[in-house]
Amino acid sequence: MILILKNKATDGQIDHVLARVEELGLQHHLSRGTHRTIVGIIGDEDKLREEPLRAISGVAEVIPVLPPFKLASIDAHPDPSVIDVSGVKIGGGNLGMIAGPCSVEEPDRMFRIAESVAESGANLFRGGAYKPRTSPYAFQGTGEDGLKLLREVGDKFSMPVVTEVTDPRLVELVAGYADMLQVGARNMQNFALLTEVGKTKRPVLLKRGMSATITDLLMCAEYILSQGNPNVVLCERGIKSFDPSTRNLFDVAAVPMVHSLSHLPIIVDPSHATGRPDLIPACALAGIAAGADGVHVEVHDCPEVAKSDGPQALLPEQYAELAGQMRKMAELLGKQISPLPETLV
Repeated sequence: MILILKNKATDGQIDHVLARVEELGLQHHLSRGTHRTIVGIIGDEDKLREEPLRAISGVAEVIPVLPPFKLASIDAHPDPSVIDVSGVKIGGGNLGMIAGPCSVEEPDRMFRIAESVAESGANLFRGGAYKPRTSPYAFQGTGEDGLKLLREVGDKFSMPVVTEVTDPRLVELVAGYADMLQVGARNMQNFALLTEVGKTKRPVLLKRGMSATITDLLMCAEYILSQGNPNVVLCERGIKSFDPSTRNLFDVAAVPMVHSLSHLPIIVDPSHATGRPDLIPACALAGIAAGADGVHVEVHDCPEVAKSDGPQALLPEQYAELAGQMRKMAELLGKQISPLPETLV
């Protein structure tokens, strides 16, 4: 850690800073420049994270050398993590292809969509049984009945299923049905929820919050990892911007940035990022080209009657075409779409 002192820091203030560092059992290196005085601190930075060093008289800025997300950091785990979701691998050159409707709907429709996306090459099926909605009057999901149906569909087509958990009190229930737990953008910083999903050991799909920085996302992953659950997949799903032409701003640069900082896999969700079916294919391919470990796409066979987010869903035939393009892109980059397991693990 580096402390940059104020221009007019007195000798007494500098001596106090050095004494405070020594009290913490750490070493220091003082460098006096023409315009700045810098104190380099040598030792375990964890001892300093909770110390209010910025409050010491004479200190202008505190700059950490190591990232605050220790477990998620690439320094702690130099090789890319490969997350196994009931036999489907994500990361390390294996692509997870998540597809399905926004919400769990009527059984016939769920089976039709699942069969279609499985034939196209998707290896995880998604659908929300619990829906966090902006309006309290909007469709909130079908609850445990939806979880049961999702599980039935997944078993029929040997597709692991991923669904959102919205409340710490629901984690045990949802984990009993789902192969992968999704923490949505609105709940990314719900630390009680992150702690609970971290205790389950179920793979977790952690979506980036709408106003979250990359560091924010990795710190939230750290909550899950710190509870002993190493099975975290990050998701770039767009952030808020000033431009209303798309639902959100698709931050494709987040993919290589995360890979430079963390060993965790990261996938992209162009459906929520753009909110426009015409833009989904290009953004999906851009995500894979940037190094994404998978793509999350919403698919519905009749978007106009969808319970939620119909306008951003691809039709099954559109997804089939995109899936073929994504497969070719993956082969070009020396990656593979993880095949469906013969039976769910």
